[in-house]
Amino acid sequence: MPMFTTYDGTRLTYHLRGEGEPLLCIPGGAMRASEYLGDLGGLTVHRQLVLLDLRGTGDSAAPDDPASYRCDRQVADVEALRQHLGLDRIDLLGHSAGGNLAMLYAAAHPERIGSLVLITPSPWALGMPPTPEERLAAARLRKDEPWFEEAYAAYAAALAGREPQTDFDALLYGRWDAAARAHAAAGERQYNDEAAAVYGSDGAFEPVATRAALARLDAPVLLLAGEVDGGPCPDLAARAAACFADGDLQVQPGAGHFPWLDDAGAFVRTVAAFLEPDVRTVTVGGVRLAYRVRGAESAPPVVLVHGRGGDSRDWAQIAERLAATRRVYAVDLRGHGLSDWPGGYSFEAFRDDLRGFIIELGLSGTDVVGHSMGGAAAALLAEDEPGLIGRLVLEETPPFFPLDPPRGPAERPEGRLGFDWPVVPSTDAQLNDPDPAWRGRFAAIAVPTLVVAGGPASQIDQKKLAWMASRIPGARLVTIEAGHLVHTERPDEFLAALGEFGIGVL
Repeated sequence: MPMFTTYDGTRLTYHLRGEGEPLLCIPGGAMRASEYLGDLGGLTVHRQLVLLDLRGTGDSAAPDDPASYRCDRQVADVEALRQHLGLDRIDLLGHSAGGNLAMLYAAAHPERIGSLVLITPSPWALGMPPTPEERLAAARLRKDEPWFEEAYAAYAAALAGREPQTDFDALLYGRWDAAARAHAAAGERQYNDEAAAVYGSDGAFEPVATRAALARLDAPVLLLAGEVDGGPCPDLAARAAACFADGDLQVQPGAGHFPWLDDAGAFVRTVAAFLEPDVRTVTVGGVRLAYRVRGAESAPPVVLVHGRGGDSRDWAQIAERLAATRRVYAVDLRGHGLSDWPGGYSFEAFRDDLRGFIIELGLSGTDVVGHSMGGAAAALLAEDEPGLIGRLVLEETPPFFPLDPPRGPAERPEGRLGFDWPVVPSTDAQLNDPDPAWRGRFAAIAVPTLVVAGGPASQIDQKKLAWMASRIPGARLVTIEAGHLVHTERPDEFLAALGEFGIGVL
């Protein structure tokens, strides 16, 4: 296992998991071995995790001076690891009590921070310790759980300084299932209690100076809180996020203090979207939508909307070419890519995502290019609010006739998917029996429209697609014989069609 020597000669260990750009991870506890972080719910798909065992924990050596367990004294260990890895700037993640060490490092070495991720941090370093009242209020959110009464009594006793009669670990997890029980049980051998007693001792924190330094931090900060966590509760997390110049608070629904265990997918999507430099997020109707943007800010905008099962990356080649003259926004609709997967899906919901996206980003009048399901969402929006759209491109968009024969139940593929599987049965049901008003209102689309058909190799009925084009006033119909995936199979011809329509490169 990799090791390095820190400032006082102590040998420290770190563990590497996954591939990609490194993400330095500081465990909490306080002073718990990094083993409990695991792969952070599968974040290793996106980043290489560098999991530091703090001095005296896990596989790291104990220091000669126990006073060096104090949080501020360990800032130098993080800096020594950065130097050991040869990194000019680091993306740094801190969980729980480890968030305080991450904040102190960022305050001391702001020029070394690329981005800062704070997962359910108890913000002692900011002078904002979670109060017993806040913790108990969060615990009471679990009052309907069968184990609540016993766990709550033990928790209240511990917070009052009395010896609890039983453990209260269940209150720390959003789901007290077998995985959570195993995770909690493993903690018994992962803590250094002597070090934990020193970690936050007198002199460890100077909140006024720390807040002043972090207010000047020129790096994005994500603070992720659990909805039912008490340390910090979402309100305290919001106050902590406000201490940063560029702080973003996200609250994971149903999550406790270890959100990657409660809903790994939601956790990974939120953190990965924050860490990817070309991804941004906006919240629409309570749903966090991720998107990628390219091109000059002053250039006229165009919004690209993917099909079912895809995401914004599907447009990479098209977006790169269009960005020569346009400000290109490629969005992940709900249930896809790095956006939230809320579990309820319909063409109307995707339409509302698109509406809210355009409004929230101030893109009224933008050109919109939609593929398949994304085209359906754009068409429904154009029927309702044509003023939001400048030009409209519908690539292989279903014309809302009942499917003949109808689609039967679909079987979920094995393995990890880049979209939420319930999207498929939900939209199949609507394609089998679409609202006839949708196709009845094609004549209400009052914006210049280009319909792109994929020819006989497409699963979309080309005659009905032509009928749709004939019903939209002034619409053009262009056929590019590429099948359903025109913009990926024949990008040059697709871009040429966009250019002739007034959306293109010089």
